[in-house]
This record gives sequence, C-alpha cells and structure tokens, in this order.
Amino acid sequence: MTQIRILPEILSNKIAAGEVVERPASVVKELIENSIDAESTQIVVEVKKGGRDLVRVSDNGVGMDHDDVLLAIERHATSKIRDENDLFSIATLGFRGEALPSIASVSDMEIVTRTKSSTVGTRIMVQGGMIGEVSEVGAPEGTMISVNRLFFNTPVRRKYLKTDPTEMGHISDTVMRTALAWPGIHFKFFHNQKAMANWAPTPTPHNRIAEVLRNGLEDRLHEVDYKDGNDNGNGNIHVRGFVASSEITRSTSRGLYVYVNGRFVRDKVLYHAIMEGYAGRLMKGKSPVVVLFVTLPHAQVDVNVHPAKSWVRFEAPREVHNTIAKAIAATLQKSDRPVWGQQPGPKPSYTPRPYTIFPFHGKISESAAKPLPEAYIPSVEPAPRLWEEKAFSSLRVIGQLHNTYIVCESEDGLVLIDQHAAHERIVFESLKAAYQRSDIPVQGMLIPERLELSHREASVLDTLLKDLGGMGVDIEPFGGRTYLVRSVPDILTGKPVKPMVMEIIEKVAEIGFASGLHRAVDECLIIMA
Repeated sequence: MTQIRILPEILSNKIAAGEVVERPASVVKELIENSIDAESTQIVVEVKKGGRDLVRVSDNGVGMDHDDVLLAIERHATSKIRDENDLFSIATLGFRGEALPSIASVSDMEIVTRTKSSTVGTRIMVQGGMIGEVSEVGAPEGTMISVNRLFFNTPVRRKYLKTDPTEMGHISDTVMRTALAWPGIHFKFFHNQKAMANWAPTPTPHNRIAEVLRNGLEDRLHEVDYKDGNDNGNGNIHVRGFVASSEITRSTSRGLYVYVNGRFVRDKVLYHAIMEGYAGRLMKGKSPVVVLFVTLPHAQVDVNVHPAKSWVRFEAPREVHNTIAKAIAATLQKSDRPVWGQQPGPKPSYTPRPYTIFPFHGKISESAAKPLPEAYIPSVEPAPRLWEEKAFSSLRVIGQLHNTYIVCESEDGLVLIDQHAAHERIVFESLKAAYQRSDIPVQGMLIPERLELSHREASVLDTLLKDLGGMGVDIEPFGGRTYLVRSVPDILTGKPVKPMVMEIIEKVAEIGFASGLHRAVDECLIIMA
C-alpha cells in the first residue's frame, strides 16, 4: 500500500495560510495590496476586536466580474502573471495567487465586487475554504472583502493570537506603512467603528510622511533625490524620500521605512546602507528616522523569496547598498552646511583618543564623577564585565584625562573608568532608590510637552502611565492619541522630554511585558539616566 498521498485542496490551503496569514495584520496587508493593484484611489480598512472578529477592506478599484471572483479564491489563480518571464519582472504588489484562498481557508469570507462595465455586482460567501452562496447584488464599483472569525477552524492558531491592543498595533503599523508609500490614495481606518485615521490624498510625499509619523517631523525632514553614480541622471537605481535630522533618533529600527518599487521590505543590506549614510552622526545604539523609496528595474530584484513578500533579493546588492549610503550622506551633508552669515557652533576643546577601558558597573562618589561637556559624549565598545562591584571601592582616584576618563590606581595597575557611564550609573541608582521609596523629587512643567503618537505607541504608553507617574514623569491623555507631559523628575529639569518618552515607549515595545514589569521599569529608569 502506498504511503504517499496527495493532500486535499482544503488542507493545502491551510498549510499555505500558515505561511501567508500569520496574524490579522497579514490579512490587512494582503487585502490592501490587492486593492492597490486594482488601481484604487480610496481604501477603507475596518477592524473589530483587533481583527479577531472582522477585517474588512473596501476599495473603489476596477473590481471583478462573476467568473473572475470565482477563480480568485482558487489556489494560484492570478491576473498578474501570464508566463514564466513575468515571474522575473514583477511590477505588482501581489502575484502569487495564494492570499485569498489561504485567508478563505481559515475564516468566513464574504466578497462583494462590481466592475465599471457591469450593471450588477457579485456576492460570494466562503466558509473555511468551501464556496457557499453565490448571488447577484447591487454594489458600487470596486471590491469589498470581509474576513470574519479568523482562525475559527484552527483553534491552536487562534489561541496564539495576542491581546486585542497588541494585534491592533500590528494592524495599525501595516496600514501606516502602506499609506506612507502611496500618498495619492485616500486611506480610512476604523477599529470597533471608531475612526483611527483618515489620510486624504496628497501630491507630495512630505505631507503624508509628516501626517502619518507626526511628532513634529515636518521641519526636520530632508529630501533625498539621488541616482546611482551618475551626475547625468542615467543610473538604474533611483533613491527618493526623506531622512530626518541626526538628532531625531530611535533606540530600535522601527523608524526605518524602506520601500523597493513601492513594496515595504526588511532587508539587512538596506538597513546597513542607511547606517553607513549616517556614519559619524549618531550615538552608538541609536537608529535614525528614514522613509526611502528605492526604484530600480523589476528584473534586477527578486520579490519571490518569501511567502509574505517582506524580503527581497537584489541582482547587484553592493550597487544598491552604495547608492543608498551615498544618497543619504550627500543629503545630510547639504543640511549640515551653515546658513550664510551664521556662526558655526563651538567645537570641542579636546580631541578624544582611543583607550581600552573598563565599563562602569559599581558606585563611586558623586564628586569623582564630574559630568562631561555636552560637546562630546563618548561611544565605546562594551567590554566584558571583569570585576564584582566591591572592587571599585578599593580604587584610588589619581586624575582625570581629557574630561572624559577617571584615572584610577589599583593593585593590578592602571584603570580607566568611562566618566560619562559612571555619571549615568549614579543617576540610575539615585532614580531607582527614589522610585522604590516613592520619593522622586518632581518638577512641574510651565508649558506641558505635547506628544502625538501612533496607535501602537499610544497603546504602549497607556500601559506605562501609572509606572511613569511613579518615576516622576506625569503624562495624561489629551484626546485621541495626543498626550501631555506635565512633570518630570527634578534631576531631568531642562533636558529634552519628548525624545526620552519616545525612547521609553520604543524600548518597552521591543522587550514587551512578558519579561516582567521590573525589567520594563528598569529600562525606563536606564533611559531616563
């Protein structure tokens, strides 16, 4: 008896769904991409309970006729590829023909669609991959796809979905990333029938970027427009977009929005190129805010390397890398040029030199840790922790080098301590002790600092409000996703507040709360220090 069997179509679609449909945000991504391919100028995304109960995407695109909509839910059925040659020059966001049948196999799906030339639309119901009712219906031109009860027939997959706010955060990120790349499309976004975003079409990407990313970026964005290696503009690779000033940073790569031929991608080559372009301008461990659109011939990039189409492979990765790095470096160099008649800023009165140093993990007296001049904050590679903390109490301070390092003497020889790290540690220990005593001195702000956040950032901040209040950072909601910072710890008076709060939000979003509240609190205190 043969041991090898051909899988049933329903089971094959469920397996494909495991690759294509990771969570509700995956459904939103696939449906929006289909709407864009259908030449839509308006896309409406509606979600209920973080996408568990409903994901609906409506558009005013070209629509489908009766026969096409029946074929659309068949596996590997697509209108975007005709022959093998098309596979190596893909110009559309969707092309694999897996999205609709994969989604339909793990949900209750309803499709209502009509073409411009049709007088009546088509409505089709699909439950768990099985076609149910097919009927004619009155409908506007375009397509509306409703996905209900996602993963209802795969309970293990449904069980592993995160909380509604977490899933909603992923969906919000997906809609936001797509809206950045397509400023000419009107996007509307609703959650539980509440309007979350309404981004009207705009002819300039700058306006859409400022509107979507918010937080006062309008005046801090520098336009990039660069073609590879040629002054005559005949290069194959065109890099456009905007890069933020180097003082606007993130602690993670969440501020990097990179698109290849209109497709949002995550790619180490591209990320490395961006950091190369910012070389010498960022503190160690910081990442910039960048929205870049890389355009190159479709035949020179393979987008068929992952079912979710989030990764790409370049024919000439080094050429792409170098072009992006040069584009960013050239743009930032222009933005650094002083205005005519403007006096250049003060330069450091010393030149830091490389030294092998020990990182500071202990406590020393506050008098021995004179703060660094603001002109220079050293960035050093972390070294392995070599001592227990008590060893630092046996050191004898014998001097200071370049206002940067504390020079100490030990039984084993000379020890250099990073003065800035030592000062940070003192501040951290002071804040932590005061937090544990619920006794952090607080300074009220004469004019509250205003924060404009994305949905995901707002959901993270909401979970932190009480604990941040205990640290002396009093933040209150001000309607929608706007918040006001009303007070900060006295030790931080005069320091920029918004970058600190944004970094706290990003760090906690990165580590999550699964690692424990104490870890999240420590990370907040570290950033404040």
